[in-house]
This record gives sequence, structure tokens and C-alpha cells, in this order.
Amino acid sequence: MELGVIGLGRMGRIVVDRVLAADHDVVAFDVDEDAVAATVDAGATPAESIPDLAERLGDEKRLWLMVPAGDPVDAALDELEPHLDGEDVVVDGGNSHFEDSVRRAESTSAAYLDCGTSGGPAGAELGFSLMVGGPEWAYEELTPVFDAVATGPGGHDRMGPSGAGHYVKMVHNGVEYALMQAYGEGFELLQEGRYDLDLEAVARTWNNGAVIRSWLLELCEEAFREEGTDLGDVADHVAGGSTGTWTVQEALAQEVPMPLVYGALSERFGSRATGEGEGRFSRRVANRLRYGFGRHEVVRDE
Repeated sequence: MELGVIGLGRMGRIVVDRVLAADHDVVAFDVDEDAVAATVDAGATPAESIPDLAERLGDEKRLWLMVPAGDPVDAALDELEPHLDGEDVVVDGGNSHFEDSVRRAESTSAAYLDCGTSGGPAGAELGFSLMVGGPEWAYEELTPVFDAVATGPGGHDRMGPSGAGHYVKMVHNGVEYALMQAYGEGFELLQEGRYDLDLEAVARTWNNGAVIRSWLLELCEEAFREEGTDLGDVADHVAGGSTGTWTVQEALAQEVPMPLVYGALSERFGSRATGEGEGRFSRRVANRLRYGFGRHEVVRDE
């Protein structure tokens, strides 16, 4: 299969590399010429613009957008639209709001697949978890690509009609917030509690057979190993929050109580108003965990 990939940042480059490794062809475009050149070295065909990429794909275009959510997605679709018809398929692999995905599916000539993507930079080696919404025929058509980008056939599925993929990813991120908060609070009590503990050793031990073992806990172990039990100069400042906010807003709309997710989101907002002092250890854990799974910048004390 030949796939056009628009957006060659960390996640987009992983899509390109995994698709090439599965012996598919890739035509790649990004506004960053160096990013395009790097994919050419890996075996992709370069495109000079979005229209050029569309022309190079010929009939029955298969495209993957991995650009920031919001206006960049609409801008890319606007450039693509004159080149699309009902036989084409466009995948939006970013963190778009599910209602935006429904709108785009209705207004785009091509079949539109909203694809929630989880796994972070670790997906370069392991593959992603892909939650896909949209027409069933389009999902089945892109299955060889999803097999390549995901951890394998078990790492992706069609969640339902348009919007369902990004809806599931939105709730996934809300759950992620709550899990990070729970680990952070637990380690805060251990840090401030009765014993002088090596938190790396605690995390490692918990990860070997304990009920609460997980990849996030592995990243806690990594954080304590690299930063120290006291987390060094990692600041009480947790960035992000859009998908968690969407989750809470949807919970309110559906009258579903989500106190854990709401509490975790509130802690993020509170972390940005912290005054003097080291602040909450739990927030510092969450700050460092965001680097672990997403390579987001670690905010540090000056």
C-alpha cells in the first residue's frame, strides 16, 4: 500500500518508520524541510506541498494526518479537499475533539477515520494502541497500515462511527490523569511518611507481580532512577489538560460522576498557581511522568 503522511513530528515520524518497515510505500510532507529530508533517508518519497503529495498518490488516496489538533487539521483538509473523492481515505491520528471529527467526517469528500493514538515515543519500538472511528469499509481498507503502526492486529480496532475513535481516546486520557494522580499521591505519602525509602526500589518491587503494576509505574521507577528519590529539581507544575477537560465536560453532559478524573484535572490546574516552596510531590511525579510517556518537556525549578 502507498500511504501519504502529513506531519513528521515525533509521532508522525514513527508512523512513517513503522509503515516503511512493513514494506509499504510512503509519500511524506511537513513544513519542516529537514523533517522531510530525514524521512527520505529512511526510504520515503518527498512531497513539496500538500497538493503535491495528493497528486503523487494517484487514485484511491490513503492519507494519514499527524498534525496538531485544531486549526492545523482543518488547514490540511482545506488543501487536500480539491484532490479528494469518496474512494479516498483520510486518517486523523492526532488528539482532535470528537465533535470536530464528526464535523470533518461530514464535510470531507473522502472517508474520514478519527484515530485516537496512544503509546507515545515508545511506539517507535512497540507500536501504538489505535482507537478508530469512521466507515467500516475504510477501516478495513487501512487495516494493513493499522497493523504496521499498532502493536499488531490486537493493537487497533474500530470503535464505531465517526467520532468514536477520538471519543474513546478522550476518555483514555481522563483515565490516564487519574492513574498518574493516584501513583503521585501514593509516592507522596511514602516520601513524606515514617520511613526513609528508596522510591525506585519501591516502584521496581511493585512492578514485579503487584496488583498495581503498569507501564506508568515502570515510568515512575525510571523517574526515581534518573532524578533521585526526591525528584531533584522537577517542579510542581503539570502541563496539559485539554483532553482531561473534554472528558470532564462530557461527563457533566452525560451526568456521569467522575470525581477521580475531575480531582486529577484540578490538581493540574492548581499546580500552575503554586507559590513559594517545593509544592506537592504528587504533582512533581505527574510532571516527570509526562516526559516518560510523551517526551513532554519537564518543567524544572529555577
